[in-house]
Amino acid sequence: MKALLQRVARASVRVDGQLVGQVGQGLLILLGVGQGDAPEQAHKLAEKIARLRIFSDDAGKMNLSIVQVGGAVLSVSQFTLYADTRKGNRPSFVDAAAPEQGRALYQIFNEALRAQLLQVEEGIFGADMQVELVNDGPVTVLLEA
Repeated sequence: MKALLQRVARASVRVDGQLVGQVGQGLLILLGVGQGDAPEQAHKLAEKIARLRIFSDDAGKMNLSIVQVGGAVLSVSQFTLYADTRKGNRPSFVDAAAPEQGRALYQIFNEALRAQLLQVEEGIFGADMQVELVNDGPVTVLLEA
């Protein structure tokens, strides 16, 4: 399981022109689920994200977690995080989970984030989404579980 975190001032996601999720200060999380991933990894990753100190304190040092700053999460599924580009010019996605497994683990991950007392907005799994964000910092972190 891979999560690309972007610290944001705000972020939103639209499907077919309709707003389906938006947050102010917090994180945009692009989540990729791989073959062989399990619910335990989703829970571990959610706990890590809730504790990760990537928000600035009063001294400007990255010393606070999303929970401490009262931030929110916009969670978007993104199987393309499993793109293999080592051969040729077209990415291979054979390492990404099948859609049924990906959808189930994406939902488990989002519920695990909520269990960490985070507000979580979601994209729509498998949809063609348009994501807008204002990256704060910029701060972008890749986590793997």
